[in-house]
Amino acid sequence: MNTASSKPVFNRRIFWDVNFDALDYDKRARFVIERVFERGDVDDIRQCRRYYGDKLIKEILTTAKYLPERRLHLASAIINIPVNDFRCYKLRQLNPALYPY
Repeated sequence: MNTASSKPVFNRRIFWDVNFDALDYDKRARFVIERVFERGDVDDIRQCRRYYGDKLIKEILTTAKYLPERRLHLASAIINIPVNDFRCYKLRQLNPALYPY
């Protein structure tokens, strides 16, 4: 993680349910990375990768309990890891939902 001078600028709508101004990006790295990949746009994801680095992002996203299916495939393409290696994909396979119409 980088110094405070290069703190990322995320869209406030991603963190709609927490106090955005009091959010500590270093202490809450897991929360921030998962939320950015779940709800952020391309610029937010770029900011996240710049600040945290790909190594930490890979570690956190592959062990995340939940990512929406579309975002799971996006994360897989961005960090170049097969979808099968993500924990949330394995959990989804163990608990299949009803057929989506």
